[in-house]
Amino acid sequence: MKKKKEEKQFIEKVENGVHVSPVLPEHIKNYLIDIDGTICDDIPNEEPERMEFAAVYPDALQTVNQWYDEGHIITFFTSRLEEHREVTEKWLQKHGFKYHGMMMGKPRGGNYHWIDNHIVRATRFEGKFTNLIEVQANIQVFEK
Repeated sequence: MKKKKEEKQFIEKVENGVHVSPVLPEHIKNYLIDIDGTICDDIPNEEPERMEFAAVYPDALQTVNQWYDEGHIITFFTSRLEEHREVTEKWLQKHGFKYHGMMMGKPRGGNYHWIDNHIVRATRFEGKFTNLIEVQANIQVFEK
């Protein structure tokens, strides 16, 4: 019940008569959310026996489920390995997280620099889940 298939909410996109990657409506966000150190205790892959007992971070469950209920797409994007999928899915279900999918094997170590042909917005988790607000920030872009 908590995990559901991604609904067909994409807008088909055609450029010069050729289909290209579809886009989401502007009001829908495609959240990729880390697990360890973001929604729960920071547990390294080297200690998988702790994953089942990780404590949920305050406000993470409420905020993620609110985004889901608002129609946003929730995908957990974790450095946990494929062999940790079952314990992770059970943990998410036990705590009541609503989500659409989970991607295992995110590169470890941080300092991510995502390059994509779609708009990418990054938000660093700094200890508390709340609604997002807009601020001005410096970013790196490709030289024109």
